[in-house]
Amino acid sequence: MAKADKAAAIAELSDKFRTSGAAVLTEYRGLSVKQITDLRNSLRGNATFAVVKNTLTELAAKDAGVTAFDGQLVGPSAIAFVDGDPVEAAKGLRDFAKANPLLVIKGGVLDGKALTPAEITKLADLESREVLLAKLAGAMQASLSQAVYLFAAPLSQTARVVDALRAKVEAEGPVAAAAAPAAEAEVAEAPAEAAAEETPAEAPAAEATADVAEGGDES
Repeated sequence: MAKADKAAAIAELSDKFRTSGAAVLTEYRGLSVKQITDLRNSLRGNATFAVVKNTLTELAAKDAGVTAFDGQLVGPSAIAFVDGDPVEAAKGLRDFAKANPLLVIKGGVLDGKALTPAEITKLADLESREVLLAKLAGAMQASLSQAVYLFAAPLSQTARVVDALRAKVEAEGPVAAAAAPAAEAEVAEAPAEAAAEETPAEAPAAEATADVAEGGDES
C-alpha cells in the first residue's frame, strides 16, 4: 500500500474512532464472505462492521486516543463501529457469535471506557433504549393523569385544593405520610366542595332585595 493510501486509511479509521459512540473488536478467522455480509446486514442501523489491518488500526487508535485495543490487534481483525444504539449492536454481535462461534469478541470501548467481552455480553442483556423509554412513558402516564384536573380547574379551585392539602399536612405532622391516601382523596373532592361553597354567594343579594321591598311598604 502506498504511503498516501496508508495515511488516508489511518485518517479514516481515526475519524471512525472519534465519531463512534462505541467500538467492538472481533476476530473473524474462518468466517465466509457470506457470513460476514450477513453480520453486516444484522448490524445495519446501529453499527458498521469493517475488516481492518492491525498495524494501521493500531496507529489510528493511538491517534484517536483509544487504548482499549492495545495488545489485542492480532490475527484477522474486524471492528464494529457503533453509531446507533450500543445495546442493539452488542445484541447483534452476541447473537451472531452464538450462531457462528468462529466470530470471537475480543473487547470494546464505550464512551472512552474499555469493555471486556463479559461486559459486552452484559451490555447486550440490557433492554434497548426504545423499551426503556416506553416503560418510562408508562410510569409517567399515571402521574400526569392525576395532574390534569389541576391544570383544567379554575385558579380559585386549585388554590383551595393546595390550601386544604397544606392544612392537612401541618395539622397531622409526622403522621401525614401514613395518611397520604386520605389526603389525596380530600384533594380529589376539593374542587366539588369549592363549587358548593361558591353557590350560596347569591343569598346576600336576595336578602338585600327583600329588605328594600320591606322598606318600600313602610313608606
